[in-house]
Amino acid sequence: MRRRLISSTLAVVLVVIAVFGVSLVIVETRTISNSAQESVDSEALRLVSIVESSVAEREHVDAERLAEQIGTDRYAEIRIPGSPPLEIGKRLEGSVIRAEVTGEQGETVLVEESRSTVTREVGRTLLIIAAVALLAVIAAVLLAVRQANKLASPLTDLAEAAERLGSGDPRPRHRRYGVPELDRVADVLDSSAERIARMLTAERRLAADASHQLRTPLTALSMRLEEISATDDPDTVKEEAIVALTQVERLTDVVERLLTNSRDPRTGSAVAFDLDEVVKQQIEEWRPAYRSAGRAIVCSGKQGMRAVGTPGAVAQVLAALIENSLMHGGGTVALRTRVTGNQAVIEVTDEGPGVPADLGARIFERTISGRNSTGIGLAVARDLAEADGGRLELLQQQPPVFALFLSREARRATERPKEHERPIR
Repeated sequence: MRRRLISSTLAVVLVVIAVFGVSLVIVETRTISNSAQESVDSEALRLVSIVESSVAEREHVDAERLAEQIGTDRYAEIRIPGSPPLEIGKRLEGSVIRAEVTGEQGETVLVEESRSTVTREVGRTLLIIAAVALLAVIAAVLLAVRQANKLASPLTDLAEAAERLGSGDPRPRHRRYGVPELDRVADVLDSSAERIARMLTAERRLAADASHQLRTPLTALSMRLEEISATDDPDTVKEEAIVALTQVERLTDVVERLLTNSRDPRTGSAVAFDLDEVVKQQIEEWRPAYRSAGRAIVCSGKQGMRAVGTPGAVAQVLAALIENSLMHGGGTVALRTRVTGNQAVIEVTDEGPGVPADLGARIFERTISGRNSTGIGLAVARDLAEADGGRLELLQQQPPVFALFLSREARRATERPKEHERPIR
């Protein structure tokens, strides 16, 4: 590309120089020739006036005086009636410029100048024009090289950026070149890189979230299927199959929820639902895992509350908190429901060591974990809560108290809350 730009620029300059140079040569040649002819004519007129003046005053025409009036490279011949011709200078050979003037009393003055003088002057003019043209060509080449580098280097750089973007490296370069058109292309490439980076981040996040969120339902489903395969009692098989189908429905809901959040984290299908049912379902689901660990779950607080949100999302948030207590906590895990203002609150706590002081402010960040875990669960739980218009907070670090806040559906004033607490063993 550089070669084409330089060649095209140089071609344009050469055409311009050829057109204007030839025209200038023609004009200058004519100007020099006309100037030389006018000079010879002027000199002939001057000599004839001197001769007329001398003849009118009956004076002798002095050849030396006349020789002082003409150039050394010219020849003059003066003819006066009744007198021999006077010659001034040496007669010229070859092509000459001639001027002949006749006075009022019949005297004639002939002045000649060799055309070689004009040729030399034309040659000097042509040399100057050629030197100027050469300088113009050199300047054009330098400017063409500079302009070619200015255009070709950014294009090469943009091509490399596009190739890097296509190879999976979406980092924007934020490099500009001072050329509006090229800067526009760079803006588009940077915008595309940022969009691709966001898409790749969303895909990686979806994969990580799916891996984490599907693990628990799949484990529970596997446990139910194992119980079915280990029994011959039709009633037990039927009961476990119904529970397994429920797990499959929840698994489907988890997948749909993950896909919905990957497209738009703020897209939710919030409805009014019975909070007790979600809490009960989570306790029953996690009961086998806690029994295996020799621990218990208890539930207490206000019953009969209806919250506004997505039941599947709320179940996932509670599952993340319960699993977090199972992995990192200790002792009995307690779920407590209460009301604060127009919000329903579900608190999850345990008797473990709690959240380290250095992780308290960052516990909901991705990849942040107190032990060798993914650090994704609490971050996903927070996103799910916020997508339903709620929020997930760490109210206390030791012992740990996590609280899920949801908008509450108003209940009739005649209903009275009931407090209860029951261990699940």
